[in-house]
Amino acid sequence: MDSLNILISNDDGIFADGIRSLAKKALKRGHNVTVVCPDQERSATGHGLTLQSPIRVENADALFEKGIKAWGCSGTPADCVKLALSELLENKPDIVLSGINQGPNLGTDIFCSGTVAAAMEGTLENIPSMAISLASFKWRNFDFASEIGLKIAEQAFKNNWPKSLLLNLNIPPCQENEVMGGSWTRLSIRKYKNQFLKREDPRGDNYFWLAGEAVIDLTSKGYGPKNWPSDVSQIEKNKLSLTPLEPDLFWRDNLDMLPDIQLL
Repeated sequence: MDSLNILISNDDGIFADGIRSLAKKALKRGHNVTVVCPDQERSATGHGLTLQSPIRVENADALFEKGIKAWGCSGTPADCVKLALSELLENKPDIVLSGINQGPNLGTDIFCSGTVAAAMEGTLENIPSMAISLASFKWRNFDFASEIGLKIAEQAFKNNWPKSLLLNLNIPPCQENEVMGGSWTRLSIRKYKNQFLKREDPRGDNYFWLAGEAVIDLTSKGYGPKNWPSDVSQIEKNKLSLTPLEPDLFWRDNLDMLPDIQLL
């Protein structure tokens, strides 16, 4: 296909292997690549924006392949894409890609995800955008994840990608020949147990680590076609999970279910 102008961001930061693999693979496939991402890890920042301090940007071309323009940004993932589109890029990109994330972005966890937030910024600006995650905190085969992510993005762009559609791709942590296919999925409802770990500092004061273990729920599904599997169940079966998202959070169930409220 023709060369695309691709903006790449993430929440793992400028030094993450995932973003460098994705940028390198996109360049190799003939695309024009620009990277604007946090200068350090900004995982789980959601769609936060930096309002109380200045945002600083530093050129990071030396960290990437020759031909890739790159900046490290002191802000959040959402800041990075906003700044790129408003100030750093000469031309509007054809596609915004966020990733490759080290870890899953499944189910309702997307509301906390800086990876998804960076892609959502592209969607809000009517740019076809996709979040790409390798669904493991330890598995590191980013080359395969990058190849799959770019192939899917290119297909979607070629086949009339709706500007309001954000694609959320999760890739199972396994060898390429162990991937058992893939399909469209619905968001699962992610729940956690033992979310906080209580500790005591040397002065006797309590503090907490937000941790928790995800409950493996293969059946709960959010809004969407009833015959679509949940994203969690796909990953558990070593299958690719591709979930269509959009910025519109309006209540989609029966309006008769809304509580009776007198606003004034």
